Amino acid sequence: MRTLFTYCMLFPRRTTYVLVALLAAGIAEGLSLTALLPLLSIAVGDPTNSDIGRQIVQLLQRVGIEPTIGVMLLIIVAGMITKSLILLVANRQVGYTVAHVATSLRLELIDALLGSRWQYYLRQPMGSLANSVATEAYRAANGFEHAATVLALAMQVIVYGTVAMFISWQATLTSFLIGMVILHLLHRLIRATGRAGAKQTQLLRHLLTYLSDVLGSVKSLKAMARDNVAEAILRDQTRQLEKATRREVMAREALTALQEPILAAIMAMGLYLALVMWELSLPSVMVIAFLLTRLLGLLNKTQRKYQNLTAQESAYWALRTAIEEARAAAERTGGTLPPMLQKGISLRHIHFDYGAKPIFRDLNLEIPVNSFTTIAGPSGVGKSTLLDLLCALAEPKSGEILIDGVSLREINPREWRHMIGYVAQENVLLHDTILSNIIVGAPDLVEADAERALRQAGAWDFVSALPEGLHTVVGERGGLLSGGQRQRIAIARALAHQPRFLLLDEPTSALDPDSERLVCETLRDLARSLTVVAISHQPALINVADHIFTLSKGKAERLQRLSKLESDAGVVSSGSRMSASGSL
Repeated sequence: MRTLFTYCMLFPRRTTYVLVALLAAGIAEGLSLTALLPLLSIAVGDPTNSDIGRQIVQLLQRVGIEPTIGVMLLIIVAGMITKSLILLVANRQVGYTVAHVATSLRLELIDALLGSRWQYYLRQPMGSLANSVATEAYRAANGFEHAATVLALAMQVIVYGTVAMFISWQATLTSFLIGMVILHLLHRLIRATGRAGAKQTQLLRHLLTYLSDVLGSVKSLKAMARDNVAEAILRDQTRQLEKATRREVMAREALTALQEPILAAIMAMGLYLALVMWELSLPSVMVIAFLLTRLLGLLNKTQRKYQNLTAQESAYWALRTAIEEARAAAERTGGTLPPMLQKGISLRHIHFDYGAKPIFRDLNLEIPVNSFTTIAGPSGVGKSTLLDLLCALAEPKSGEILIDGVSLREINPREWRHMIGYVAQENVLLHDTILSNIIVGAPDLVEADAERALRQAGAWDFVSALPEGLHTVVGERGGLLSGGQRQRIAIARALAHQPRFLLLDEPTSALDPDSERLVCETLRDLARSLTVVAISHQPALINVADHIFTLSKGKAERLQRLSKLESDAGVVSSGSRMSASGSL
């Protein structure tokens, strides 16, 4: 029931529309059903054998309606038509609301994810998040539909029960109580369905998470003939999902199979009581039999729909948990000052760690504006983390990052990032055109911006030579292009919006010597008008930098420029060129 009330509280206006429409439909149906008893009384030739029948006949005569068989049938048909039209409006509103619920939940999760800290993403399996946006949002929306149906059926139960109470409150109350007892006994099947639904939600998350990881590395797995191992794991998880689905199906069908014979037994008992014990008239018995059949049938249907709601509700609560976790990891929004970047960037006494793993201890670094700075150092020393700090994707435990002397904590982080062009070490392209991969849907960027960025990245020659040029589809993760081509498109993406601060993580690692030379020349030219910071082990990139630093033992040390002989030989030995100061 918690999920049913939660849906009503989350979407009160839409739920109110549905309830009002359903209530109107129930009233229309109830009014039409009141004509059943006088209709049957007239049909058997005894219109006065029931108090309720006489009252209905008198009421119709007062409003000028002669209670003939034709009039009674017309009242019943008109009521049913009115009910159907109102239900059409209500069900349409339910359908619209289901689509709205799915969209609302997806957008809420997406907003929470995009607003969370970068460290949060590092702990989250991407397949699980994709499953939440797609599968769980869809199942949760279906849960709302089942909840609305439960409410609709409950209202119909009230209508039929009210009409039946006027005819024979003893038979109605007895049948209703027996029905409620039996529904309670069958509730165990609903709990079994809930457990099976929760298991499905958990298994779907695991399956899609593992599948996403496997597809991301399928090339290397196939190259080593280890794809069969991944296939075996996926098969096992799929079979477990099938077992959970079977348990849900078994519980659902068992409930349906048990309800029908139980309904027949209750009806037989009710007819016996009405005819033998309470000695009701034949028209009254026929009407009460019809109403109780409908009443108990609606109770059974309500329970089945509630069972469906129970099967889907785990998806809603799993999705809600994901949203709350992402919101708990939200980025800070305290900074309000606009960034300028007219003088330079200073990192002063920076300390940073990943839990028990220290990264920086008293890191000091100066990055002048309109310069080319290269950061070198062994793997794991914190080079990529330094870029995260500069992007405000991570915050130091202590120390300050100053932009033109203003603390980065006081600067609006989104405005600061608008000034940044970023090239990650592992660039994954969208399964889309080269143009779309460069502008990434930015409304203020056009083909001319993409062409300019491609020229800056040294990629225009190969792109223009393609049969479809900028409109060439690059394939899944850019797989139809070479590694060097993918890297240059990624660089062009970072340059498309003309940033003032360009960050690159190993930008030339996948390039051939000629392409590397072109990119180095491009970066060198760009440094005349914007600030460039690159992480690299490549001698060519180190040699063209204005400032060279190496990270070691949590600190930054300045290096002298490589000599021409060392650059040609590919030597990157930094130990003999460290400054005596130890840090900047």
